[in-house]
Amino acid sequence: MDDGSAETEALIGNSNEDVRSHLDGRNAAAEFKIYKRRWFILFVLCLLNCSNAMSWLTFAPVADQTAQYLQVSLNLVNWLSLVYVLVAIFFSLITTWVLDTLGLRFSLIMGSWLNMLGSVLRYVGVLNCIPEWAVFPMVMGGQTLCAFAQPLVIFAPTKLAALWFPDHQRATANTMASMANTVGLLFANIFSPMIISYTNNLVMLLFIYAIPATIACFLATVGIRERVPPTPPSASVVTSSSEPFLQGVKLDFAGLCGAVSIVFGVLGAFLLGLYVDKTKNFTEVTKINMCLTSLGCSVFAVVSQLSDQKIIIGAVCAWFGLFGYSVYPIAMELGVECSYPVGEATSSGLIFVSGQIQAALYMLLLQALAKPMADSPLSVCATGADDNLSWTVPVLVMAGLCALGTCCFVGFFHTDYRRLRAEATASPKTVTDQSTGGDTWANSTDA
Repeated sequence: MDDGSAETEALIGNSNEDVRSHLDGRNAAAEFKIYKRRWFILFVLCLLNCSNAMSWLTFAPVADQTAQYLQVSLNLVNWLSLVYVLVAIFFSLITTWVLDTLGLRFSLIMGSWLNMLGSVLRYVGVLNCIPEWAVFPMVMGGQTLCAFAQPLVIFAPTKLAALWFPDHQRATANTMASMANTVGLLFANIFSPMIISYTNNLVMLLFIYAIPATIACFLATVGIRERVPPTPPSASVVTSSSEPFLQGVKLDFAGLCGAVSIVFGVLGAFLLGLYVDKTKNFTEVTKINMCLTSLGCSVFAVVSQLSDQKIIIGAVCAWFGLFGYSVYPIAMELGVECSYPVGEATSSGLIFVSGQIQAALYMLLLQALAKPMADSPLSVCATGADDNLSWTVPVLVMAGLCALGTCCFVGFFHTDYRRLRAEATASPKTVTDQSTGGDTWANSTDA
């Protein structure tokens, strides 16, 4: 262990004020240090985020097979994914308090144990020794434990980047840890159908998914031994990482706006999912949401230039989350519909890669357009730091790009729902797979 670890261990049970005093003393001597073990903690968080995301969408790509194996309806199978949404709505603010008050180490270890216990419970629930009436409740119970782990790990990347990484590596660390969740979603869409097609066995699927959850739990419990680094990596740790929860919410308004967007986005996604499942209006919902998102982006570009308008900005962020974030799963389904018979994983993967490329290009463009604060006549923010940047021009450009993209999509995108049409012209029947001796599903096209 690096020098100073014992000192940090003594601080683990202390209050935020003790940690602040410890860091203040270090900062007074202008002593900053980075530790190699930061990469280990980042790896654990990436593995944990990926594993939890895979648990979230374990059953969605193989819903029919899951319903048949568990002997329940498709609506109940859908709740195995929706439970994540409900837990996130009610548990997000508590998770924020846990991270800010009890610290990153506690949050990661608690999240890893919840994720591991949930994954193991799901696996045990489908074993042959379990009574039939208890199978689905055990699987749902395990899924719920994994859902409680999600906010603990999905909110942690920014905290980890701030506490352990220097200023020139924070964005990289945050991006890697955050994108691990998206990669986990991608893996679930690829591996769940693949494993089921090769094994025809839900037990093996849940056993395989429990392996990374168990490894992440072991590494987090044994390997993460400090609440804060012995010596801070940058000066910002001293002033921003140890604020009490309520004071931190007041100071970190940007983080609060992000949390509001996420909460409303999750709520909107839940409601839109229920609506689209009944109406199949994929295109209409996507176009309307894009128009409302573009409107919200334009309003934000204006109100962000006004002083003392936190309530309006917060409301705009909620609007943006409700209509912008929530349309993501609907748009992915629309992509599958218009690209059928291309595989779901292929279409989702291409959309994901395209989105990441565009995001990188936008980030580079907007970063280049940012100007020093002193050169921005519209800015109402306090000045005094040479490295403060004004994002007035980038926000306006982003609003314009959003409006342009929305106009193009609304005006030129028209598609047939090919998957739904194929399903409408086919009738399901059960045939016996002679190689396995079991029942499999096949489609026969009506003449």
